[in-house]
Amino acid sequence: MAPTALLHVFNRYLFRGGEELIVDKIHDDLSTQHAMTWCRFESAEWTGGSAPSKWRQAARLFYNREARGRLEAALDASGAQAAVFHNIHPVGSPALYHAALGRKLPVVQFLHNYRPFSVGGALQVDGRLTPDALYGSHWPEIRGATWQDSMAKSALMALMLTLLRRSGWLQSVKAWVAVSDFMREKIVSAGALPAARVHTLRHSWNALPQEPALDDAGYYLFLGRLVETKGVIPLLDVWDKLFAQLGKRTPLLHIAGEGPLEHDVQQRVRTNPYIGFLGQIGGETKRESLRRCRAVIVPSTWWEPLGLVVYEAYDFAKPVLAAKSGGLGEIVQHGVTGFQHEPGDVAGLVRDVLETEAASAATRHAMGRAGRQWLLREANTRTWLQRFEEILATALTA
Repeated sequence: MAPTALLHVFNRYLFRGGEELIVDKIHDDLSTQHAMTWCRFESAEWTGGSAPSKWRQAARLFYNREARGRLEAALDASGAQAAVFHNIHPVGSPALYHAALGRKLPVVQFLHNYRPFSVGGALQVDGRLTPDALYGSHWPEIRGATWQDSMAKSALMALMLTLLRRSGWLQSVKAWVAVSDFMREKIVSAGALPAARVHTLRHSWNALPQEPALDDAGYYLFLGRLVETKGVIPLLDVWDKLFAQLGKRTPLLHIAGEGPLEHDVQQRVRTNPYIGFLGQIGGETKRESLRRCRAVIVPSTWWEPLGLVVYEAYDFAKPVLAAKSGGLGEIVQHGVTGFQHEPGDVAGLVRDVLETEAASAATRHAMGRAGRQWLLREANTRTWLQRFEEILATALTA
């Protein structure tokens, strides 16, 4: 396919997470094939002393004319023939779809979560899976204050999503990209989107050129945002049970990340000496944490679309103890690359940690190497680019 000028659109979150990492990687990868131009918005624009008033934020949530202007200016400057969208809320707003439709600009929309249908983006209410929104009902999410812990804001988000679906502006999206087969199947089977326009494309990964030297300092590692959907509270409960059961033989748990549950983590650190909090880490500190851990734990309680942290663990040849949740079930093989437990099952994860502890170093290393082989085989960038070109071609000819 001939190179195409593409506009890359993303509204960054207040807390940096896996989605931002993969959005940056997608930009870099597509830049090898296409002329890429950023159009970025910042959720932080609506915080602090220079933020718009609450009433203006509420109005702009539905239609932000300033954001539309920024998009159109980027289009005029770049000559883009198509756009690649990721999260566009709250600052970008549905005005971006309206602008694309008016200009007959085909959009490829990546689905990193369930935000086009779900108020909170996770299909969860009070820590429980609640997929009602896929079928058009937002009431449980509104009552549960799933967006910014506010019923009023959740109601506004629900109304905006409902009006967006009815507006016809989503007709600008010619290809929806789910990041796992699980995600695609749930969306299509619910009737939320037509099957012909929903594609699966798992994330790619630039693996380390060589497998790192074997190192196991004996601790378990959690990497991620400190939010309910990531299973932070059940994980803390697991380590309390391990401490009660094993005493001084309890393995260490290192928690790395930032988010609204940081206070809960800090409280447990004070009562459980085998839990350590690293805060937000990156660069060499993150690499060293991965290289020296015994295993990575991914205890997500929502329908995890994929789970980029699994890729990070596999890159360092580390086994993964993951919830059998959403796309995680497609990339973690029980007994081969790690272990799986039911989402939120504290006893099940305790069992998996104990089984990992009981395994020999050779067995654990074999699991980690099996994960790395999967990563090299299934997540290489060349294959990802080929598949994206196919999806882009369908969008351009739709």
